[in-house]
Amino acid sequence: MSGFDLSAILKDPAYVGMLLHGVEMTFVIFAGSWLLAMTLAITLLSIRFSPFRLGEYFVSAYVSYHRNVPTLVQLMLWYFGIFTLMPDGLTSWLSAHNAETIFAIVGLGLCQAAYFSEDLRSGLRSVSSGQMEAAKALGHGYLSAMRFVILPQGVRNALPPIINHSVSLFKNSSLAIIIGAPELTHAVKEIENLSFRTFEIYVIGTVLYLFFSLLIMGAGAYLSLRADPVQRARA
Repeated sequence: MSGFDLSAILKDPAYVGMLLHGVEMTFVIFAGSWLLAMTLAITLLSIRFSPFRLGEYFVSAYVSYHRNVPTLVQLMLWYFGIFTLMPDGLTSWLSAHNAETIFAIVGLGLCQAAYFSEDLRSGLRSVSSGQMEAAKALGHGYLSAMRFVILPQGVRNALPPIINHSVSLFKNSSLAIIIGAPELTHAVKEIENLSFRTFEIYVIGTVLYLFFSLLIMGAGAYLSLRADPVQRARA
C-alpha cells in the first residue's frame, strides 16, 4: 500500500458507515451536553442573582472547579470513578444503554454549564438595573422579571461568547474517545486501525470537524443577526 488515496476510504461502504455513525453520535453528545449545560447555566445564574449569599458561594465554587479542572480529567472521573461507585442495578442499566455516551453528555454538560453561566452573567450585567425596577413596578416578581424581561436581553447580549463556547463544546466532544464513546474521533481511529490509511482518514476527520464547526458558527451568526433588531433592520 502506497500513495495518498482518499477513495480507499470513501469508496468502502463499511468505512463510510462508520464515519456517518461517528458523526451522528458526535451530534448526539453535542446536542445532549449543550441542552444540559444551558439548562444548568440558567439555573446557576438564577441562584447567583438571588438574595441568598450561600447560593452565590456554591455557584462560585462550581464555576471555579469546572473551569480549572481539565475537561478530560472530569470525563475520566465520571466514567472511571463515579460510575464504578453506583449501585449494581444502575450500572447494569447504564451499560446496556451506552453508558459511554451518557457519561460523555453528563461530563461535558456539567463542565460547559460553568462557561455558559459566566457568559450569561456577563450578558445580564450589561442590562440596565432600571429594567428590573421597571419589571417589578409592572407587578413582576423576581423569577418572573428574570424570565420575561432580564434573561431575554441578557441572552441576546451573551450570544457571541455562547456561540464560541458552543463550537468549543462541539470540538471537545472528541475527548469522549477516552471513555470509549463511539463518536467521530473514535470512528476515525477504528478506521485507521482497519485500513492502515492514517493520513487519509485523519484528513477526512479534520475536514468533517472543520465543516461542522463552521456550520455551527454560521448558524450562530444568523441567530445573532436575528436577535439584534438594529442589525436586522440594516440587513
